[in-house]
Amino acid sequence: MKSIELNNPAEIEQFLSKISFTGKGFTSDSLLLEVYEAGLDYPDFLKAEGEDPEASYDGKSPAWAKYHVRQGKRVFMVYGGNRGNRRTHFSETP
Repeated sequence: MKSIELNNPAEIEQFLSKISFTGKGFTSDSLLLEVYEAGLDYPDFLKAEGEDPEASYDGKSPAWAKYHVRQGKRVFMVYGGNRGNRRTHFSETP
């Protein structure tokens, strides 16, 4: 899959609302809800890359495998997939 980068918060929220995951490890019906739960209520940067056959975008698979979502100093990441254990990571830089 071709990498994608977004910097518009409205576009990022719409994009994330269409991402879902099945398979091993982290799963979700909507990545946007997970980003909100991590405390990013107005994400201002998104990068998605790779390919995961167990991820879908707007109901169509495959979707991207790695997601890097940022709001200021907060970062929420999803990585793994491709039949492996998908994981999330949250960090906040001082």
